[in-house]
Amino acid sequence: MPWFEDIEIGTRTELGSHTFTAEEIIAFAKKYDPQYFHIDPEAAKEGPFGTLTASGWHTSATWMKLMIAKRQATPEPADENGRKPPAGGPSPGFLDMKWPTPVRAGDTISYSTEVIEKLDMKSRPGWGIVRSRNTGVNQHGETVMSFIGQGLIERRQPRK
Repeated sequence: MPWFEDIEIGTRTELGSHTFTAEEIIAFAKKYDPQYFHIDPEAAKEGPFGTLTASGWHTSATWMKLMIAKRQATPEPADENGRKPPAGGPSPGFLDMKWPTPVRAGDTISYSTEVIEKLDMKSRPGWGIVRSRNTGVNQHGETVMSFIGQGLIERRQPRK
């Protein structure tokens, strides 16, 4: 992850894709979101989607896994003083999370992130907040997940 000062609004990163299987949909849901349309293929036929679907939390957790993998695969070089950029900071939360299209077994979701805003932090002069629009799109071009993510990112030089 680069320093706050080096992050540019409009930067888009493709994070990769994942194909959801019925087995993993059920396993995730049994542990974290045990609604019948996520854990029982037969009962799901009578549900709101007519078939087994992945939990929105599952699609979001998969985004997170791919985001971290991308960061680890593309380390930033040290700056002119030999300091390594920050690894990325904690998140104060998501904004506007949506799951507009259900994810079905066999769907392949491609994930991406795009920097949309940078905010200075008055309370922490050594940090800033970066907001990014994050999306997951299925093989038919339909958005299945979207949210605005926020991350605290360390500044190379604290604001005065």
